[in-house]
Amino acid sequence: MNDGAQELRWNHQDPDYLPPEIDTSKPSIARVYDAFLGGKDNFAADRAVAAEGMRHFPDRGEGARQNRAMLFRGVRFMAEQGIDQFLDIGSGLPTMDNTHSVAQRVNPGAKVVYVDNDPIVLAHARALLQTNDDTRVITADMRRPDTILRHPQIEGFLDLSRPIGLLMVAVVHHLGDAEDPHGLVDRYKAALAPGSYLQLTHFCSCAPEVRALEGVLLKMLGTGRARDMPEILGFFDGLELVEPGVVHLPEWRPGQPVRTPPRAGRHLHRGGSGPQTLNGSGRPPGPGSPGPGYFRPMRREIREVRLSGRSLPTATIAL
Repeated sequence: MNDGAQELRWNHQDPDYLPPEIDTSKPSIARVYDAFLGGKDNFAADRAVAAEGMRHFPDRGEGARQNRAMLFRGVRFMAEQGIDQFLDIGSGLPTMDNTHSVAQRVNPGAKVVYVDNDPIVLAHARALLQTNDDTRVITADMRRPDTILRHPQIEGFLDLSRPIGLLMVAVVHHLGDAEDPHGLVDRYKAALAPGSYLQLTHFCSCAPEVRALEGVLLKMLGTGRARDMPEILGFFDGLELVEPGVVHLPEWRPGQPVRTPPRAGRHLHRGGSGPQTLNGSGRPPGPGSPGPGYFRPMRREIREVRLSGRSLPTATIAL
């Protein structure tokens, strides 16, 4: 059986077939996250990492579920602001609800591209999305933004000259310090049109349980770096940020009252969301540049929102 026939068999006929490039003896980020969520698309090596992580961070996967819930709230918020195209970097395995389903409930014509470097994500997502012409999935490494932004499945499908919702949810903490995570995020931000949004969540080293979990992930998975609040805030430099700022995930625009004090799982991540504003050079504002909201595209957008009878949240911190 040739590779094309094997891929077709995996995508459309045999859910138990695994493409040969997937090594189930080694844990992967996407499958470990699926195990934390209580999913079924994982293997013994992935479940071992999740079990050891929950032994040190006993939240029974609540942190992962809160992260997923904030993803959906952020996508819904952006879609309600008129964003109709989304680029989901490090999307992970499909679950019962996903970026495209949330966005397309608000706007049935919204376009979504999922990006992940794990081939099992491509296999699962293609099978799920074979009847959805407005959603695509590609296998690529977030460390190569030029490759992603110029990918043939993206060029001509997403219009980078128009606002985009860029999702980097629970993925940047898988970059080590030597990989210049702030510089990498800045490269993506520089490619966004004015009025775009960045949604980002990240492990926060604000509690000893998080640092214990970080040790497990670094040892068993080789990745999973917690950072402090100033480091996380740095990812949003140059952006005008949306209320309530970079906060515990359950506190970002919740649909119901938040329990206080928060349980352990709610300390795991911090996140926020905000629109992109650019200077005349097409780059985010640099040192000495006027603050966010000064540039005319953003000022014009805010006036139009007010005239239409809608209210734009006070800008503070981005997702």
